[in-house]
Amino acid sequence: MARFDLSDREWDLIRVLLPDKPRGVARTDDRRVLNGIFYVLRKGSP
Repeated sequence: MARFDLSDREWDLIRVLLPDKPRGVARTDDRRVLNGIFYVLRKGSP
């Protein structure tokens, strides 16, 4: 786990807020996507 990744406790709190009904294209790992979004928000994007 990287320094800024979501902890298991944080992920348990967020996971219940995300939709879990599969529709259309298969979903990517939500936790990985959120970790990427938070990384860009913290570090900025060129």
